[in-house]
Amino acid sequence: MENYLSVKIRDNLYYVGVNDRQTRLFENMWPLENGVCYNSYVLTGEKTVLMDTVRINKVDGFLEKLYEVLDGRDLDYLVIHHMEPDHSGAIDTILELFPNVKLVGNKRTKDFLKNFYEIDNENFVEVKEGDTLDLGDTSLTFYMTPMMHWPESMVSYEESTGTLFSQDAFGSFGALSGGIFDDEVDFEFFKEDTVRYYTNIIGKFSQQVQAAMRKISGLEIKMICPVHGLVWRENPQKIVDLYSKLANFETEEGVVIVYGSMYGHTEKMAETVARALGERKVKNVRLYDVSKTHLSYLLADLWRYDGIILGSCTYNNGLFPPMETLVETLKKQKMKNHTIAVFGSYSWGGGSLKALQEFAKGSGYDYIETTVDTKSAPTNEDLDGLKKIGNDMADAIIAKRK
Repeated sequence: MENYLSVKIRDNLYYVGVNDRQTRLFENMWPLENGVCYNSYVLTGEKTVLMDTVRINKVDGFLEKLYEVLDGRDLDYLVIHHMEPDHSGAIDTILELFPNVKLVGNKRTKDFLKNFYEIDNENFVEVKEGDTLDLGDTSLTFYMTPMMHWPESMVSYEESTGTLFSQDAFGSFGALSGGIFDDEVDFEFFKEDTVRYYTNIIGKFSQQVQAAMRKISGLEIKMICPVHGLVWRENPQKIVDLYSKLANFETEEGVVIVYGSMYGHTEKMAETVARALGERKVKNVRLYDVSKTHLSYLLADLWRYDGIILGSCTYNNGLFPPMETLVETLKKQKMKNHTIAVFGSYSWGGGSLKALQEFAKGSGYDYIETTVDTKSAPTNEDLDGLKKIGNDMADAIIAKRK
């Protein structure tokens, strides 16, 4: 068989994933400027095994590739590593086309199958931690990775080739434009989407990610096949190291300033803080208008850099609504290892600074006490205070790196 649609990864293993450049928002929330891919794989040894399916809107291209790889053979197993519909969406279709296929998953998988698709298949093979599925010429061993990032999530490992089928772990946003392997692309092109994927989708479960990575640390991993992003066959340790850094809250030197401003006065305050950091040669300063930059990108940089500075005008005696959304999201993200400073503004009744201070003091981050609360437009005294915020932040992050 000469394949034109699928991609041969190695003997008896094929890539049958698809790209999605039409969907604008992942989970109807996170921007997909570079698209996304839904990866699926097929083993074609003594037994034929499909690793996950794809989102239903891309089922036609997926089936073309699957039929090409099977080349007339029946499908013996469908391994379901993760039940989110961008990977389980075509399970019904697979059952219709291959009625003898055995579904492989854990106890929670079975619950999701029934709840999502009313599937209660008598051919369901339930696996638990450490169980092995014998495929004749090879086998798969299963490891449960709950809440990475759904409760039924699991990975499988083919010991003979050192291949880890990792579901969402080690994945990324971004469609695969030609190259599907790490040695076929410049990873710097994918790195921003990878960090954004982690921080937006998986980051809040970093404790569980740490536990899962400890669990698989003893495996000799020669290749990683995730359900999103690149297939890592040359240097899988690179993506493992990046995920480890993110999961362990290892930050880089830099400061992210996010402000909410209606008429430019709070923006001027933010610019003043940023200039003070620039004068101290803090080179990675990111300044964002919370109303114009999507939360997805804010989270990625806030996770990445040491310093966080939040500034908000007062709106209805509280935080400017887009800033309030950011703050509530940060509470749920459970980020660590940051230094935070805040400032606010108001015209008659205050409230924004108090709300930011309450968040900052309860965040667990190192808190810079210096604050400024401007009434209407910043005075020279206010601007001096804002410069001090910048200098105090510079002192903190420079000291951290010594």
